[in-house]
Amino acid sequence: MTPTDRAINAVWRIESARIIAVLARMLRDVGLAEELAQDTLVTALERWPKDGVPDNPAAWLTTAAKNRALDELRRRALLARKHEEIGRDIEALQQHVVMPDDAAHEDDIGDDLLRLVFTACHPVLSREARVALTLRLLGGLTTEEIARAFLQPTATIAQRIVRAKRTLAEARVPFEVPRAAELPERLSSVLEVLYLVFNEGYSATAGDHWMRPALCEEALRLGRIVAELVPTEPEVHGLVALMEIQASRAAARTGPGGEPVLLLEQNRARWDHLLIRRGLAALQRAEGAGQARGPYALQAAIAACHARARTADETDWPGIAALYDALAALLPSPVVELNRAVALAMAYGPEAGLAIVEGLLDDERLAGYHLLPSVHGDLLFRLGRREEAALAFERAAGLTRNARERELLLGRVRACFPE
Repeated sequence: MTPTDRAINAVWRIESARIIAVLARMLRDVGLAEELAQDTLVTALERWPKDGVPDNPAAWLTTAAKNRALDELRRRALLARKHEEIGRDIEALQQHVVMPDDAAHEDDIGDDLLRLVFTACHPVLSREARVALTLRLLGGLTTEEIARAFLQPTATIAQRIVRAKRTLAEARVPFEVPRAAELPERLSSVLEVLYLVFNEGYSATAGDHWMRPALCEEALRLGRIVAELVPTEPEVHGLVALMEIQASRAAARTGPGGEPVLLLEQNRARWDHLLIRRGLAALQRAEGAGQARGPYALQAAIAACHARARTADETDWPGIAALYDALAALLPSPVVELNRAVALAMAYGPEAGLAIVEGLLDDERLAGYHLLPSVHGDLLFRLGRREEAALAFERAAGLTRNARERELLLGRVRACFPE
């Protein structure tokens, strides 16, 4: 790859979401906006190696893309034979087309990005489609990169993205920020997508790697953008706080060979303390809003307890257990209950957690959840019930689709029968 190609790719990764957002506002069609943006990228790939990289490459791309959108509007006007009506719209839009030197005076880019966020994460789409479309439009990832990240065939991801754009068009989803009454529900969809993307990067559900850092980075980057676009929403800051603090442990979560290193065994000197400070600041913004803490803020508060402990022994497990009590009351689910059991076991002994875990063993919602037998095995091991623990670890190893995690669990089986 030439230096010019690298420059184009770098600029595109940063600016593509903004360009698509501007075009989507002009055209009211997310799919067409992405197509025209891609056409602009192709033009840059053809021209910049010959003409040189512009002084302001982002402005060059934006201007070229907006001119393409204006051409499309003119074409529509001709086809519809409504020259006078649409001509006025084009004339108004033409006034906003800027030359590169005037890029600093671009119109409401922030609003356009926010509209694109809410469009890509619209509830009319399936959860999988929202994730794929968000990474494509806002993360700037290629279809191949998304497919690799989620261990899916490229054709599957491509079809998912095409269907998502078609669904948005057929449902006539408006390119706009939801009204105040609709905002909480729609914002929860946006946050769910970011949460899912981050979690898949933090603990990969399948494949040969324990983590996929690129997904964590994209989710965190997009979360920071949303937090600046809707600064008065405490749960946005709660999610950003959670991701910042979790991401701070990334370097310590794997060993020299890529093997998993669990939280209590991590070298805390390898934690990124800048990210921890950012996370604690975001948590303070969430808690300073004067509202009751939501699910993301509560999870961030739990992560903060770990981040503030200089050693594993200094962890405030009773405080974490109390936070899980609050989370379970607010968002009751078997997964939260399992995590609460771990916290209680750490705070008050394995028996305190075992009673809860054994009450979850027959819950059909956790039938394929490998962490249930994993936690069960750990508590049995701590109580000296080694044979039962080994069976639980074997069951967990059989359920996980992550090769690194399977190796870890099989190692726990062997540890039950030391020579």
